[in-house]
Amino acid sequence: MDAQPKNRDERTKGYFKKTALRQQKCPNTLERWLVRPLKISNVTEESSSQEGVGMADDVGFQISPTLSLDEKDAEKLSISDIDEETQPLTPQNLDHPQPQSAAATVSGFSQKNSHDEEELEKQAASSSEGSAKKRIKITDFFSWPSSQRLPVKRRWPDVSSEEADRGKKIKPAHVKWMGTPISELNRIPECGGTLPPLNGIPGQHTVLIRTDLLKKDEVPVPYPSKFIDIWDNIHVKMPCSSKNTIPVEDQVIVQVISTSNFRVDQLIISASDQLPRKTNNAQFYGKATNINRFLVLSKVLDPDAVEHLFDSLLPDMMQLALRPLFLLQPIPLLKRGVSHSITMSQEQVACLLANAFFCTFPQRDIRECCNYPDFNFFRLFKGSSSKKMEKLKTLMCYFKMVTQQIPTGLVTFSRRKLEKPLNWKSSKTLLTKLHITCEGTIEDDGYGMLQVDFANKFVGGGVIGAGLVQEEIRFLINPELIVSRLFTEALDDDECLVVTGTQQFSKYTGYNETYKWSGSFQDKTPRDAWQRMCTEIVAIDALKFEHFLEQFHPSKINRELNKAFCGFRHPEEKSPTLAAVATGNWGCGVFGGDTRLKALIQMLAAAEAGRDVAYFTFGDSQLMTDVYNMHSFLTQRNISVGEVHHLLGLYYSSVCRSSLTQRPDVSLYSFIYSQVGSYEAPDESN
Repeated sequence: MDAQPKNRDERTKGYFKKTALRQQKCPNTLERWLVRPLKISNVTEESSSQEGVGMADDVGFQISPTLSLDEKDAEKLSISDIDEETQPLTPQNLDHPQPQSAAATVSGFSQKNSHDEEELEKQAASSSEGSAKKRIKITDFFSWPSSQRLPVKRRWPDVSSEEADRGKKIKPAHVKWMGTPISELNRIPECGGTLPPLNGIPGQHTVLIRTDLLKKDEVPVPYPSKFIDIWDNIHVKMPCSSKNTIPVEDQVIVQVISTSNFRVDQLIISASDQLPRKTNNAQFYGKATNINRFLVLSKVLDPDAVEHLFDSLLPDMMQLALRPLFLLQPIPLLKRGVSHSITMSQEQVACLLANAFFCTFPQRDIRECCNYPDFNFFRLFKGSSSKKMEKLKTLMCYFKMVTQQIPTGLVTFSRRKLEKPLNWKSSKTLLTKLHITCEGTIEDDGYGMLQVDFANKFVGGGVIGAGLVQEEIRFLINPELIVSRLFTEALDDDECLVVTGTQQFSKYTGYNETYKWSGSFQDKTPRDAWQRMCTEIVAIDALKFEHFLEQFHPSKINRELNKAFCGFRHPEEKSPTLAAVATGNWGCGVFGGDTRLKALIQMLAAAEAGRDVAYFTFGDSQLMTDVYNMHSFLTQRNISVGEVHHLLGLYYSSVCRSSLTQRPDVSLYSFIYSQVGSYEAPDESN
């Protein structure tokens, strides 16, 4: 191990001591900006053609990884593929009669889903300012009626009267949750096992700090003590690399950031974004000038707030981006087909995000553009929509908090690959416990559980673009998640990303067009032995279906089962010690997934992974009742995962393949009720 850098405490104190003086000079101006109501009307995003042109000119755009990597094929990609986001949840119908259920009392949870950038732009264009003002709460956004349930024509004579009438009984209106009380489900750290010592393992785990000096409530020390400059296709290309050069106005190639002398005037404005520069040490504000114009022209900031922002907060962020001895070891790319983890300090994460804010990371080459999401924040500074204003408020709250007091913990990013798909049809595993509710939020009520991010294959979706739904909101209130976009290649069908230790910095209300930053959040989540917040988030991307029936094809069901199982399983722990899964309508909304099928798939995957399920329907009480009744029906009869998988295959071959309409006459759950007890279990030898 190299020796610890000298005078680190003095440098840390000196770095932040100016903040208090600046705060006294301009008291409460930033706070007034962050909480001040928006004066301008709810401006929509730029037209899709303008946004597409802007993205094509800038660096780091994303392209579907399923396409060819050569430049010729890359030129054929559409803008919708470049700017893909995650799916939003479709509002659910609350007007249907709801059946009575046993053991039902009240609790709460909700969740959101995400969607494509193109769809978001259409929604933004069609939304009125008045409707945005009315829907303040997230649950209000999803209290609309949804599509009618499909009529069920019973084709099988072996349906009992009790099962045939299932879903027609009236449920008391006060019932908000069903199944196992949420207090009985496992959470970390109570259920967590003992962590092994934190050490880097070549080819498996990269650790960017001195593990021998890791102490509670102390800022971790970076490792090694000298910067290692690597510029290749398997590591992150750093802004401070000597090879990171760009042309400026006089066509002279200059280095973006010097590692030997961290002067403000060494950060040069990009040739593709040359704007007038402010006086004095303002070259660093070449990109920030865009922010200045963006905010002032939108009438969000008062003159004193502008002064505070540019005289206090942005200089502190600049110093954070330019701090030496933060990221000295090369950061490996989390590439496809390889399970690998990266552990870094929250201070190092803050440094990377500050550089992303000022857009100092070099442009990705053509192969990286096809397979990695963008990381520089340039798209966040384009346009003047109210959604981007609220995003900026949320992110500036994060930077304000970390520049005042650097967090002292660690964050681990783990790309996991499912080495071998399961033989689902032969599984004898029984379903685990289920808690299902139509109230609450994943981040609030699912604390200590494995929290599911309904992800895009490019993790983060449209967080630095126009997207503002489930995944994007989680990345905004826990901004350390955004760093995963720097080094995580698009996820394959058998892969997931697990992030442990991120901290929540903001509160919010609303969803998509109604999203509002509502203040800072003091995260009191306990830390584990590695000094990580006991918050574990798994990103799993669902398939998008153009036609309703295709999702019932056995190959599609197996893909979703394996994807969910990859995210839910833990490669090192036994099931009794695992936390429950906090999930919901994954892959629904504009992605076309059937909520009842997706609920069943996730329950099967969780059972195989040895985890209980906390399922959140986000205001849909009918779905809550239907899923609970199905779970009870299967568990009471000891129906195994393999038997349910066989039933799903029968449903496709017996109903979906012969259906002449877009949706079959017999629903999946009705088919399962009719078939249980009337079919022979699948032969394991076949």
